[in-house]
Amino acid sequence: MFLIPPSDTPEAARLYERDRAQMGFVMNLSRAWAWRPDVCDVFMALRSQLSQQSALLPRELSWMVCAMAGTLRDAYCSLAWGSRLAQAASGETAAEVLQGRDDDALSHRERALAAWTRQVVADPNGTTAEDVQSLRDAGLAEREIFEATVFVALRLAFSTVNDALGVLPDAALADAAPPAVRTAVSYGRQPR
Repeated sequence: MFLIPPSDTPEAARLYERDRAQMGFVMNLSRAWAWRPDVCDVFMALRSQLSQQSALLPRELSWMVCAMAGTLRDAYCSLAWGSRLAQAASGETAAEVLQGRDDDALSHRERALAAWTRQVVADPNGTTAEDVQSLRDAGLAEREIFEATVFVALRLAFSTVNDALGVLPDAALADAAPPAVRTAVSYGRQPR
């Protein structure tokens, strides 16, 4: 990480303790976000609110994060979410999504969400009415299209902060990732 970690504060300690309870270690990204744990909390709460009150399925959200991370070439989120997606599908399927090579394992709706995600990440000003219509044709309602777009934008913001500040993926995440996911993630900052 390019920043010097902040001094220990009660807020940072709470953030680190949450990581230890959930992950068994303090995540590298938490050391950056420890500069403003309050902002991290608000971000996580907003993401949870959006996800929990959405018709988008957890599996679809995983596809979208992997499509976002692969397009952005964000190794941290690719390893973390590629592993999650591998549990819902397979390591090979997760690797395909991370590399932008969606295969028959994705439904029409999931392929449309992955394509939309890649478009939003790569060139949000290049989206068209036809792109949105393809989401409708895949069965997404207007609210789901809005929610998918906001979800991608939130994930993109989170990844951008981590990537710009040089936050390295945790070695534990890389070690726990399925071999196909580890092989697919040959881009971005690598764990040490």
